[in-house]
Amino acid sequence: MTDVLAARDLARHYTVGGGLFGKAAVLKALDGVSFTLAARRTLAVVGESGSGKSTLARLVTLIEPPTEGGLFINGTDAIDPSRRTQKALRRTVQMVFQDPYGSLNPRKKVGAILEEPVVINTDLPRAERQDKALAMMAKVGLRREFYDRYPHMFSGGQRQRIALARALMLNPDILVADEPVSALDVSVQAQVLNMMMDLQEEFSLAYVFISHDLSVVRHIANEVLVLYLGRPVEQGPKQRLFDNPLHPYTRGLLASTPSVNPKQHSQRSLIKGEMPSPLKPPSGCAFHSRCPHATDLCSRDRPKLRPLDGRTVACHHAERIG
Repeated sequence: MTDVLAARDLARHYTVGGGLFGKAAVLKALDGVSFTLAARRTLAVVGESGSGKSTLARLVTLIEPPTEGGLFINGTDAIDPSRRTQKALRRTVQMVFQDPYGSLNPRKKVGAILEEPVVINTDLPRAERQDKALAMMAKVGLRREFYDRYPHMFSGGQRQRIALARALMLNPDILVADEPVSALDVSVQAQVLNMMMDLQEEFSLAYVFISHDLSVVRHIANEVLVLYLGRPVEQGPKQRLFDNPLHPYTRGLLASTPSVNPKQHSQRSLIKGEMPSPLKPPSGCAFHSRCPHATDLCSRDRPKLRPLDGRTVACHHAERIG
């Protein structure tokens, strides 16, 4: 299976402060993320707010360049491409945003919203653009008469379908979905997720699916990448992480997911405290100040990501915890 997306030690650092009398600090929003992704596969990226999920999305969609590391799209180096190559790569990767109410231009009709990417990136005649837009509307379950309506006339679920249709108008290979169903009702979430899975099969799409909701991740993902303070702490096949998480942070995230299973309630290990400031991360393992299994070793030495039980994990005591 050929990889359509590959990341090698991706990092994104920002310089914060450093005015006339202040000292500049470096914020490591993302620090050493690697993965590969093939067509018809979904990589879910999970973690608390501030863990680096949205930063990763901006790097993959070429909105921002990484500070370090490599990024390859269909085998092409996406870090410093020529202008022509960059334009082609941007068409290959499209994004669906979290807020279906803020991501659509309220002054444009649905037809114009869908056709805009085609107008910018191709020379397709107007009649063919309209036919393509109408066909894509049908794919996402929108009626033909919606073509001449404005976004405010639709529900949140319908707006997210419009956003999905717009993202697919350029026939991308990779779709980055940043919390695409978090603003929707639970019943509508299921409809949109099932539709996304059907579209993935039909168009051979690779998904980078960013979410904080592990019940959604369980439904749609093939692989899971768990981030904490910009670094991967556990990464591997969905079933292995859900059946037997080896990192305390992964266990805490799963414990915070509602469950009707009384056995899971009795085994909960909730995460205590708040995430430290990324400007002043703890020494050693960044999670040690909140971890119930932490030892002196954890506060001194930062654990490296290492293979264990069919996934990779960054924890000194993963064998004991698992």
